[in-house]
Amino acid sequence: MTVLAIRGLTLRIAGRALLEGADLALDPGRKVGLVGRNGAGKSTLLRAIIGEIQPDGGEIRLAARARLGHVAQEAPGGGASLLETVLAADEERAALLAEAEAQPDPHRLAEIHDRLIAIGAEGAPARAAAILDGLGFDAAAQARPVGEYSGGWRMRVALARALFLEPDLLLLDEPTNHLDLEATLWLEGWLARFPGAAIVVSHDRGLLERCVDAIAHLDRGRIALYPGGFDAFVRLRAERQAQQAAQNERVAAERARIQAFVDRFRYKASKARQAQSRLKALERMPPIEAVVEDAPTRFAFPEPAALPPPVLSLSRVAVGYDGRPVLRDLDLRLDQDDRVALLGANGNGKSTLAKLFAGRLAPLRGEMHRAPRLKVGYFAQHQAEELDPAGTPLSHIQALMPRASETQCRAQLARFGLGEDRATTVVAALSGGEKARLLLALCTREAPQLLILDEPTNHLDIDAREALVKALAEYGGAVVLITHDPHLVTLVADRLWLVAGGTVRPFEGDLDEYRADLAERARPAPGRDAAPTRREERRGRAEARAALAPLRERLRRVEAALAALAREAATIDEALADPRLYAGGKPDLIARATARRAAIARETEALEAEWLELSEKLEAAA
Repeated sequence: MTVLAIRGLTLRIAGRALLEGADLALDPGRKVGLVGRNGAGKSTLLRAIIGEIQPDGGEIRLAARARLGHVAQEAPGGGASLLETVLAADEERAALLAEAEAQPDPHRLAEIHDRLIAIGAEGAPARAAAILDGLGFDAAAQARPVGEYSGGWRMRVALARALFLEPDLLLLDEPTNHLDLEATLWLEGWLARFPGAAIVVSHDRGLLERCVDAIAHLDRGRIALYPGGFDAFVRLRAERQAQQAAQNERVAAERARIQAFVDRFRYKASKARQAQSRLKALERMPPIEAVVEDAPTRFAFPEPAALPPPVLSLSRVAVGYDGRPVLRDLDLRLDQDDRVALLGANGNGKSTLAKLFAGRLAPLRGEMHRAPRLKVGYFAQHQAEELDPAGTPLSHIQALMPRASETQCRAQLARFGLGEDRATTVVAALSGGEKARLLLALCTREAPQLLILDEPTNHLDIDAREALVKALAEYGGAVVLITHDPHLVTLVADRLWLVAGGTVRPFEGDLDEYRADLAERARPAPGRDAAPTRREERRGRAEARAALAPLRERLRRVEAALAALAREAATIDEALADPRLYAGGKPDLIARATARRAAIARETEALEAEWLELSEKLEAAA
């Protein structure tokens, strides 16, 4: 039995066909990630399943009595507490409890209590509280009215309501957009344990890899189902495209051979019958299907000028608002080759630290040193609200680069995929992803040595996120990253800082260890006999991480040095390959470049040997 059956579905928006003859079947308990380019129709398909829009053709059928759960587009509000708001999502439980209070008939009252037991009504408050806690609301927050929270936090409550229902089919559209990293990691674990079926629209590659067992790819009006997570989907799709291209070559070759025979013998009487037979065979051959590959997404950051280390340092700094510190005792240092991700739940001060680094906040006390020529690029999602909706990307960047030519301004926009047509499109008509690209172009216009990215991927699709990762790998400046995307943290950051308890300290471990620490803290309090053992385990892990910290730090420095040498070697190789160098009559310059290139090779060899030794020591210790 299938919980959802989609057959021959056609959906049109403003006359444009998003889906045409699409099919999809979902068995109970199966979780599917729905992917596709922005505008392909993913959210529209979910709205059709919910019943908000009617199909233009085909059918959508839910299993009889199947419960459907989804996150409402309107965030909940009002004076009810968060816990009450989540509990009210189970309308049957709420109705039964209300009826039980006023029910005089003992027989009916017994039926009500039997049904309440059957649906687990007694344990519902604890289950709702656990979900809210996982999404970042502690016990005190759960008792506050939902109307006191901002829109982003109230959308978390809407997500909690959908999860609390534990429906037969759960529909989630970008569920991590309003979450921090900690809540995203919790949601991954919840989805992995969820027994129902689910369709998840997400640009979070980690979520699609760890929490679904199939990928539904919406492309050019059809849905193709691929078994496995996102990595398997990428591999299988590439294989299918290669097979299709090979098949096309074979069909094209056979068509050419038959056509050549027909052209040669069509008007020769002795061969006319054979020619006609070949023409019929030609008509029966399968058409050549185009292998359509989306244009690759590429980002490129301007190369910053080198600065002596450190580019920024803090000593006993406190920072906050209206004279009240949010963070204290900050002793931090950033070098130009650093890649730092900030961990910690929303509200702990990550954005406050980012504003301090960006110069948007001044220290309340302590010393903050910035390199004299330091340029900082600061990306924050709220900046999209400050864009002029009537302006264009070109007008925005021209206002910030008044001395640059129009060609230079367009080139900066093109670095982030805003080509000739989008550069002159009004901001109001840009998608969320295109606005994010514009903000990246604006904040990097001066080739900053320090780039601060506060949730840069909220509106970027998977391809754009991968392009961002590649661009950051090639970028020659420091990066401070705040994101809910574990995949981005894993690929970009080589250092983790934990923002918690009113301060910031290095986290001596990787993201998997941080995930394990979060899971440990989320467990119910152990019994009296077990408590000392748990504390000892945590203390042992902390001591082990501290002991390995010097090795990890040296390994990071060696990797940074190798990367710098590789960039310098590439520059020298490019210069030595230029014929103009030899025609310029500068033998001393050639000799110095050749000598430096040989020195780089020796330094690289020594550092690679050290890297291998350090890696082996860390692996043995682990």
